[in-house]
Amino acid sequence: MANDHPENLPADDAELVEVTATPEVSSDALPYELAELPEDADADLEYDLDDEVSGPSLAARAGAEALGTFVLVLASVGIAVYTILTTAADLGIALGSGIAVLGAMLAFGHVSGGHFNPAITLGSAIAGRLRWADVLPYWLAQIVGAVAAAAVILVTIPSALPSLVASGAASSRQVFFGGAANGYDVHSPLHTLSQGKVTFGLMSALLIETVLAAVLVAVYLGATRRRAERTVAPVAVGLTFGILILISLPITNGALNPARATGVALFSGSAALGQLWLFWIAPLIGAAVAALLYRVFAGSAAELDEYDPEDDVEELDVVVGTRR
Repeated sequence: MANDHPENLPADDAELVEVTATPEVSSDALPYELAELPEDADADLEYDLDDEVSGPSLAARAGAEALGTFVLVLASVGIAVYTILTTAADLGIALGSGIAVLGAMLAFGHVSGGHFNPAITLGSAIAGRLRWADVLPYWLAQIVGAVAAAAVILVTIPSALPSLVASGAASSRQVFFGGAANGYDVHSPLHTLSQGKVTFGLMSALLIETVLAAVLVAVYLGATRRRAERTVAPVAVGLTFGILILISLPITNGALNPARATGVALFSGSAALGQLWLFWIAPLIGAAVAALLYRVFAGSAAELDEYDPEDDVEELDVVVGTRR
């Protein structure tokens, strides 16, 4: 039977064998993540790789985003609305917001990625970590969660509470709730606290919201990277979010999240709605900048890492000439 050995086959039986490499996704890759492609890979490979990754459906992920955003807004806005009756103040709002993010990411992050923020969703898409087709469903889910949480808080405000805090127009439930809305200039919290002597204008609000959102998205992308320790990610993002909220509270009432700003503005009157555009534009710009920088520096850092076959995504349809 020695003649059956491949080495003894006639030379004219030699043929070109097409070997198709199956892309490998490392065992710690979450189901919603796209595999990281080589820079020179064809753009169409993204969809082939995407088909190889199984995980929760888009409906399940959107539901997780809605629930997580609900938790976040319920905590942050709820504390802000009722802080007048407690000693929570700004530190309590920031701490509560950070803990809410931490808890929501632990509970729902394994399903959807734990964005709960349109800015993080956009940053994830630009960084190649989320399908572009999923961006709009994520945004809609986040807005629904934020609006639902804001509505719950509004209807639970006792009708007699606003009149105990202030008289006149401020005695209405809507105006009282509007104290948690995001704003700038005359609607900046510092303007009210200083009785109009100090305020943060349009450019200041735009800059601070852009920069702080960029920091938040950068921390999220770095903490949830495939090679990062995933149990630490919720802590890193939650603590960062709490600190950034503490910075932005006296300036814009702490947004950094277009869904949060939208949910509160819808129940706060025309003033908040008129300034809502800034709390979409600024965080999204910051997210885009952070994601683009992430792609640059993450790619550079990857070149310094030791080669690991499990983290390497091979190009598809590699044709190798062999002889049998």
